[in-house]
Amino acid sequence: MHVRNLPVISARYWIAILVASMCGANTGDFLSHNLNLGHYRGLLPLAVVFTAILWAETRARAATEAYYWLAIIVLRTAATNLADLGTHDFKLGYGFIEPGLTLLLILAVAFDPARWKNREPADSVRILKLPATDTPYWIAMLIAGTLGTATGDFVAGPLGLGLFIGSAVLTILFAAVLFVSWRFGEMSVGWYWASIVAARTAGTTLGDMLASRHGLQLGLSLSTVITGSLLAGVVLLWPHRREPEMVR
Repeated sequence: MHVRNLPVISARYWIAILVASMCGANTGDFLSHNLNLGHYRGLLPLAVVFTAILWAETRARAATEAYYWLAIIVLRTAATNLADLGTHDFKLGYGFIEPGLTLLLILAVAFDPARWKNREPADSVRILKLPATDTPYWIAMLIAGTLGTATGDFVAGPLGLGLFIGSAVLTILFAAVLFVSWRFGEMSVGWYWASIVAARTAGTTLGDMLASRHGLQLGLSLSTVITGSLLAGVVLLWPHRREPEMVR
């Protein structure tokens, strides 16, 4: 994506990522359950929509973050279904899925040739932008979303914390990872992806907490509207800065 269409890394970005994670958890379940697409029939349409978003972004003249956030939602939706496909349909154990996805994410980040571009010395007043949003970036984002979904489901389910306590614990953990990533890790590429996974994990239980009968019982339709509207509000109403630097 063009730099002009990308958000900078700030508190606004991480709040939006967390809300997008909640929204994607709801939209993934909405497609599989409410639209009766199951965990795999919706993947091809989502791939088509994602490709169309990237194609439209390359031809857009006006600068807007809309393409980035739409792509994030579509990938997060697909990641929800992929995780459920592995754990529910294929019945792969969490002990296999989570280490496997972690390794895949490390490989996707490590072998991204663009991740070292435009590295800058540490500067407390710098403005950070995303790693290069190339193909490895989107692959890593899909893997991170799938890993976060599986981990969130594990915490709320087999680990026994439930949706309310699990959401509280994972939200605190996300805040802690984000603090360490920013304060001590200087939001390097590795710490960026650790923060993404933490956001995806917390977003899974938070989204399920809104929709599930074991949570607030709002239902998938209403929960999707609420989280989608909240994301739009964060992106549109929260002022943001331009001309960012590359994440190191």
